[in-house]
Amino acid sequence: MPARRRKVAALTALGVVPLALTALAAAPASAHGTMGDPVSRVAQCYAEGPESPKSDACRAAVAAGGTQALYDWNGIRIGDANGRHRTLIPDGKLCSADNEEFKGLDLARADWPATRVSAGPYSFKYRVTAPHKGTFKVYVTKAGYDPAHPLAWSDLDLDHPVATATDPVASGGFYTFSGTLPERSGKQLLYAIWQRSDSPEAFYSCSDVSFGSGHTGGSGTTSNSSPAPTASAPSDRQIEAGADKSTVKHYGHGDADARTSGDPTAAAAANGPQAAGTSENLAETGADDSTSYLAVGGAAALALGAAALFLSVSSVRRRATGDGGRHGR
Repeated sequence: MPARRRKVAALTALGVVPLALTALAAAPASAHGTMGDPVSRVAQCYAEGPESPKSDACRAAVAAGGTQALYDWNGIRIGDANGRHRTLIPDGKLCSADNEEFKGLDLARADWPATRVSAGPYSFKYRVTAPHKGTFKVYVTKAGYDPAHPLAWSDLDLDHPVATATDPVASGGFYTFSGTLPERSGKQLLYAIWQRSDSPEAFYSCSDVSFGSGHTGGSGTTSNSSPAPTASAPSDRQIEAGADKSTVKHYGHGDADARTSGDPTAAAAANGPQAAGTSENLAETGADDSTSYLAVGGAAALALGAAALFLSVSSVRRRATGDGGRHGR
């Protein structure tokens, strides 16, 4: 290859590097979500303010687990759940999904702020910070539930979910889907599981609710119990204000599972060739935005590898040509 053509080709290959890095940097940051209505415990406490929560229950949660759990409100998850929720999460740790960071949410108290509800149709709103394909299931506690005792799987009416939704469309920062609440009285709890279908990852949340007018407390009592205040969700402004303090992994999910890790090349390899496919493939498989980020990352990695290989071959050829010239003299 003439020297001029080699130079042009090398410069072209080098140009791929910044373009690939730009593509990686341009991939949108992503996190996950929690129940917004009825308000989840972690969303309620975040809305009160992680550094100085107002309710007794949220102050106790911070005392038990620290403030970081509230800044990471959208990260109560298990990366390799794959539907094995009851196997992976022990009784007493459902609200934290057995995650030490969120252990304050498992406190057995009758004074958690509650959303007032009544039996009948209910429109659930799940606050989402990254859309994923998957199925939502929401369960309610059985009649006779006592919030002063640790929440166990047996406390939930698992045979009759109050809401089920597959691949709802996110709008305005929420997934909205319908369900029906049964007859209950007093303080109850709604447990939401969001199992992704494009990954084994699942998300969990606990929402305290109060059935019937005048019911803001619970059937149980605690030594420091007081009437539970009405729950309120964080505003968009509050969420934006605390985003820089979150440690929830962006551009990935921060777990050991290659399919949900922050390494786009590993994720593409683990998920198969469609993970780095074309936009047509994404549409055919029903993949979401996060999958397209993996495709961008995988393409960028391939481009970087190609550039390095080309430069390496060019260097070898130049040395070989130079050596041949010297030997011929």
